[in-house]
Amino acid sequence: MTTETVLPEGGVPLHQGRTAALLVLTFGTFVVGTGEFAIMGMLPEFASSLGLSAADAGYAITAYALGVVIGAPLITILGARLSRRELLLTLLLLFCFGNILSIVMPTPGLVEVARFITGLPHGALFGISALVAASMVERSRRGWAVGRVLSGIAISTLIGAPFSTFAADHFGWRIAYLIIAVFGFVTFLGVWRYIPADQPNRSISPLREVTALGNAQILLTLLTAAIGFGGMFAIYTYLTSVLVNVTQVSEWQVMICMMIWGLGMLAGANGGAWLVDRNLDVAAILALAGSAVAMVAFPMVMHSYAGLTLDVFLIPAFVNGLGPALQTRLMDFAGDAQTLAASLNHSAFNIANALGASLGSVLLAHQYGYGSLGMGGALLSGAGLVVYLVALVLLKRSGFTEVREPIV
Repeated sequence: MTTETVLPEGGVPLHQGRTAALLVLTFGTFVVGTGEFAIMGMLPEFASSLGLSAADAGYAITAYALGVVIGAPLITILGARLSRRELLLTLLLLFCFGNILSIVMPTPGLVEVARFITGLPHGALFGISALVAASMVERSRRGWAVGRVLSGIAISTLIGAPFSTFAADHFGWRIAYLIIAVFGFVTFLGVWRYIPADQPNRSISPLREVTALGNAQILLTLLTAAIGFGGMFAIYTYLTSVLVNVTQVSEWQVMICMMIWGLGMLAGANGGAWLVDRNLDVAAILALAGSAVAMVAFPMVMHSYAGLTLDVFLIPAFVNGLGPALQTRLMDFAGDAQTLAASLNHSAFNIANALGASLGSVLLAHQYGYGSLGMGGALLSGAGLVVYLVALVLLKRSGFTEVREPIV
């Protein structure tokens, strides 16, 4: 018995170079993820070289995140009539340009402007990479393809960010960003070589992209991301402080714990992708509920290094399992706004980053202690779960149990 794979109209066709193409896309998310997370590890050297305090140096992180939130919808709308391959190539060049600009800017203010520019293509790069990956496989394997590509983000926390910290400590933060820019250009060449050309839809207008987002399921899915991912960042932002001040471990044990966090993210991306291809809603619910339980356990285990390392694996594993589920769900409902919806998912992710870090700051400022980070994070995961369940209830009341829009 033979089967025939029917590809969505306008999608990238299956071809013998699919493995290489998926590898290029995964490498791309690794490079861009490293560009985002690198500064957190090299912030002391970054601040020292520019004559800034650690608090003032943090504005460079804020500038990048602002670029992500603004750039994802703006660039996607402006590039609506480009093919996905054309848009990927353009975004990679902008990413490389932003990193080079960060290197040559002489003052802190101009460096912040450069970091803002570097953040502009971030969300669209991740979103379009996921769409291209999904369109290269059978529909039943979309979760696997999306999870594989987005696992590059987890690998960036496991390998890319520590390597950047090492490079910054030994050669300076500008060299670290130069290496990231070079890797970005390598990704550009890989996309040029291995991603097959697709036909742009010149009939798509920016207004059509925006109006297609009126679907309540899209908005609720994005809201789930903006809230549900926040708990992870409430804990991750202050994890080093917890390890040093509460668990009281050595520097090498802190590094081990951060690596375990990265392994958890990687396991979550792949495990979540596997479950998405079997039951998308179960994957999302399990990710949110499981992360809430793991975060509730955080204050109970933070005095024990063994217990904390286990929890530090489970929290990102559950939360990151949410990524493939929400990205795939957006594909199902986005209709004519596939690219915009996929890109906005990563804007929502960065909103969650800001929300989680801000919540952690407020809790600590009010002297609730480090244990409150776990409880606050659990509340965010629980709130994300409530939003997702509301989306399912509204979908059922509309008369549909499942919506499968073609990937355009």
